[in-house]
This record gives sequence, C-alpha cells and structure tokens, in this order.
Amino acid sequence: MAKDSELWDVIYDGPFIPVKTIGEPAVTIPKTRKEYNDSDHKAIEKNFRAKKDHHLWMKDDESIQDMHTRFTSIINELHSLGEIIPRNKLVRKILNVLLDSWESKVNTITEANDL
Repeated sequence: MAKDSELWDVIYDGPFIPVKTIGEPAVTIPKTRKEYNDSDHKAIEKNFRAKKDHHLWMKDDESIQDMHTRFTSIINELHSLGEIIPRNKLVRKILNVLLDSWESKVNTITEANDL
C-alpha cells in the first residue's frame, strides 16, 4: 500500500472497467477500446501494474496450497483489524493472483460461476 495507494485501490477494489451510460432508461455498459480517453488509459495501465504486482504473490516454484496459505494469513490479519471482505471478492482475488499457467482454469471458473 505504501508503494502506490492508487495501485492498492485496484488490488483491493478490483480492476477498473471504463463504462458509458446509454439509452432511456439509462444503462451502463463497458466502453470499447476506441472510446477510451486518456483517463481511461491511465486507469487501465494501473490494472496491468496491479496484475504484475499480484504475480509477486505466487512464485513459479510455489504450490497453490502455499499461495493459499499466505493469502489466508493476510485475510485473517485484515479480519482481525476489522476489515471484512466478502467471499466473492476473495475468490476474485485468488483468481487474480494465479500465474498465467492457470489462465484456462481461471477462465473456466469465472465463466462457470458468472464472476
């Protein structure tokens, strides 16, 4: 968190998705890449930086059990400080910290559970 508070926001709140509002009644939908403005590009860049920093959490030689143990320890510390994080958010965080070799499994879980 001390490294970059805005980056921590992405890690904590999840990735930024540029959206626009259309129609009557108003409906919010994601923007296409062509519709991104400078602010959107900067926010998307933070998403990528957060993803890169997340990979520091799981190392190439680390098992999923070891990574989960460390993750659970962090969550327990947050809980003891009064920070309650919903289960669905925890699942998304775990899926985000997995290495690229897990990408197909992450996509399957995400689609199957409509995350």
